Amino acid sequence: MTQQRQATFWIVLLIAAWALIYQLGSVMMPFIAGMAIGYLLDPPVRRLQRLGMARIWASVIVLGCVALFFVLLASLLGPVLGRQFVGFVDHLPGYVQKIQELIVVAATDFQSKYGDTLLEKLGMGSGTGGSFDAQKTLSDFAGQATQWIIGFFKSLLLGGAALVSLGSLVVITPVVAFYFLVDWEKLIESVDSVIPLAHRTTVHGILRDIDRAMAGFLRGQSIVCLILGLWYGIGLSLIGLNFGFLIGFSAGMLSFVPYVGSLLALVLSVLVAIVQGWPSWTLTLMALAVVGSGQFLEGNVLSPKLVGGSVGLHPVWLIFALLAFGSMFGFVGLVIAVPVAAALGVLVRFAVAQYWQSEFFSQAQAPQIPPAGEI
Repeated sequence: MTQQRQATFWIVLLIAAWALIYQLGSVMMPFIAGMAIGYLLDPPVRRLQRLGMARIWASVIVLGCVALFFVLLASLLGPVLGRQFVGFVDHLPGYVQKIQELIVVAATDFQSKYGDTLLEKLGMGSGTGGSFDAQKTLSDFAGQATQWIIGFFKSLLLGGAALVSLGSLVVITPVVAFYFLVDWEKLIESVDSVIPLAHRTTVHGILRDIDRAMAGFLRGQSIVCLILGLWYGIGLSLIGLNFGFLIGFSAGMLSFVPYVGSLLALVLSVLVAIVQGWPSWTLTLMALAVVGSGQFLEGNVLSPKLVGGSVGLHPVWLIFALLAFGSMFGFVGLVIAVPVAAALGVLVRFAVAQYWQSEFFSQAQAPQIPPAGEI
């Protein structure tokens, strides 16, 4: 009965945590970011503690150095990103409209040369009593895509600002990170005090595995994002792409969410390159080369060296986690999907190992198959 109560307690705790994130997800981003920063900065704070410094002063020094780094980074990149962002928002409807016109022109040209003959062979021509207007269909599709893209960026700007303002993110996140750093040891002691004594050794082992998985991903992926942001931003700028640094640096930062950053870099760079370089495809091919080389660098050099196999998730399950958490919690879900999935992966592997060592597995008998004719 005691084990049943313990299991019930942890299940209720997980359900309560899920409900809290679901209900307050729109305002939790500064707190999640602050806890993540505090978690990442705990190792250097502990090193300063071992040198004899009080934890509060070690936290102030480490957090101050990080804040100074971001202030310098913002002072260097902020003006460039700000100007390009304003220009990109102003030019985006024109870019999308130009793409729509190019699609319609290409569709009209294709239909005039090959479309009628192809449709006749497919039984969709006017000779069968029906008609298929490829130009109108593609025009309608392009128009809908235009409205969707513009609406997406408007919702991203207006909705995101309404839910989590930049001011709250900048002000609240450092405060949460500071208190998380200062009270880290007390927090660990509080969590450790509620673990049943009989299972404390086992739980400590599980938590160490979760810590390795999450720390490896968070610390490694943060460095990967910064390198990719500079790679994309500088590369797209060097080839002369309009708003190249904004597109590339933003895509690199969003690479913290797997697949999102690379997809954003690909779509936006190709969109701008086609419009800017038309009718030449040279700029588009160069943009594809920059994005492709960045993906090669991430997949074959950066991620194996900096992140490694710390997450331990198959790409299919990773995609599922992103879709599931994104559907339930929105953008906050996308941010926490990989760390939470990594923690769940550790728990699942532990549960499977326990099952293999249990009597239920070792004493299970295979079903007896009767000989032929005995049914």
